[in-house]
Amino acid sequence: MTDASSVRPSGGWRRPGPWLLAGLVLAATALPGGLAAAHLAHVAPRVGYARPASTSVRFDVNFTDAPAYSPRVLHASPNGSLSVSIKLHNNGSIAHTFTLENVSQSGVPLNRSWTPLQLKQFFTTNGSLADVNLSSGATGWANFSLAASSAIRSFEFASTIPYQFQAGMWGYLNVTPLGPTYSVEDNTTNSFSFVPNVLSTPVGATISGPVSFHVLINNLGTDAHTFTVASQRNTTLTTLGSFKAHPPIVNVTVNSSVQAVAKFTVPGIGVYEYVCTVPGHFASGMFGFLYVGVPVPLPPSAPSTAIVAVPVLVGSGVLLGIGLVLSLGAAYVGRLPRTPGSGGPHP
Repeated sequence: MTDASSVRPSGGWRRPGPWLLAGLVLAATALPGGLAAAHLAHVAPRVGYARPASTSVRFDVNFTDAPAYSPRVLHASPNGSLSVSIKLHNNGSIAHTFTLENVSQSGVPLNRSWTPLQLKQFFTTNGSLADVNLSSGATGWANFSLAASSAIRSFEFASTIPYQFQAGMWGYLNVTPLGPTYSVEDNTTNSFSFVPNVLSTPVGATISGPVSFHVLINNLGTDAHTFTVASQRNTTLTTLGSFKAHPPIVNVTVNSSVQAVAKFTVPGIGVYEYVCTVPGHFASGMFGFLYVGVPVPLPPSAPSTAIVAVPVLVGSGVLLGIGLVLSLGAAYVGRLPRTPGSGGPHP
């Protein structure tokens, strides 16, 4: 005779069966919403938007007893008004001056045959943007501002100490506006990538001609890279061989764990690709795109174009949780034997 308490009655899964089925249905209903939420987490691209560059420049000029200035020619390309700071170093054993002609005399060459008195009289009559006298070994500053102008301007500077100008102590500050100038920052990594790999002029910026950029590149890795901008706009590079026929706009090397600045000008509106030309890096995906006056395109849409609202995502999560609890509970209950008298045939 068999002990009835040791026999597992048939049909033990009939009790939890409906609950198990309900749990599976709820979990299946919530799953699409959960997958949609995971997809939305990485849709938006990372874009580095440029900002207007500073309209200030700084130079260092050395005085020598030749007598001469070093360097003799200074060049600035402003966007609008310009603030100029020139640090002056007298490396000679005698005094020298740095006297810069006024705005009203821009483009007027100083006559090399003038006597020291005539040169002095010219600056006394017309004024000067800067007039700094430095004794031997001294250091000083020439600071001044120039109003915005679309014209190329050249300002001559000279030493007014007798016979130094006549002996060759003169030079030029050339100001050449090149259109708007923007600055932006980018990074390189050991994973052979630019972060971000999309740069853009500010949203809403009006571009009608050449645009200048100052790009600060931080090398966050230990491998050397380059920041090389293709000269052909609206073209996607397949190899680096095109640089032989079309030299890049700029090619700056960024050594391990250092910073570098790429200063360049693009001819106008368009999309310009930038790459790393170190062998193997471009082929590994180290490239990006600079959008000038062109909106950055939206990322490609997901296979499902449905927009999942927050309440739907929350509801999906709740249903998924309930479904899993019911399924686990039903599975557990189905493993328990029936207690005596709880049902089934009676003797």
